[in-house]
Amino acid sequence: MPMLDVYVPEGALRPDAEAALLGRLTDILITHEGFDPTDPVTRAVSWAFLHRPVAVHVGGLPAEEPRYKIVVTVPEGQLDRSARESVVAEVTEAVLDAEEGARPRDATRVWVFPTEIPDGYWGGRGRITPLSDILQRLTGGDLDQARELAAQRIAASRTERAAPPPR
Repeated sequence: MPMLDVYVPEGALRPDAEAALLGRLTDILITHEGFDPTDPVTRAVSWAFLHRPVAVHVGGLPAEEPRYKIVVTVPEGQLDRSARESVVAEVTEAVLDAEEGARPRDATRVWVFPTEIPDGYWGGRGRITPLSDILQRLTGGDLDQARELAAQRIAASRTERAAPPPR
């Protein structure tokens, strides 16, 4: 159930490459959340917002090459450290692939920010939806199993955040 905010400067990508990129980013996120990217129920709750920055400046001057920012937002517990690292790498590659060789392949022009929303703060359909309800809806499974899985994922996420960052 990812939400994506994708910042692409106007004219940086061909329209069909940009559309394909949004689809690819959605697939990457759904897969790393542990769901089937071809499932229509999962795709229906996976949204991408395309933003057009008027200008991007680097060091106070207009950027010579396009800069991209992708903010990945998921419910708490959906992406562990390994998944976040993979998401950052795969999203970066997807953006550079979308340029189709029109510019030098430079990963420093792509920033990716995986963000978790704490359980009890994911809102939609006019209410707060806990991770257990999301998991149950997307897996079609038993609510008790979804609650157990949600509790495990949230506990692991909180334990990971409490640990010192890797060096």
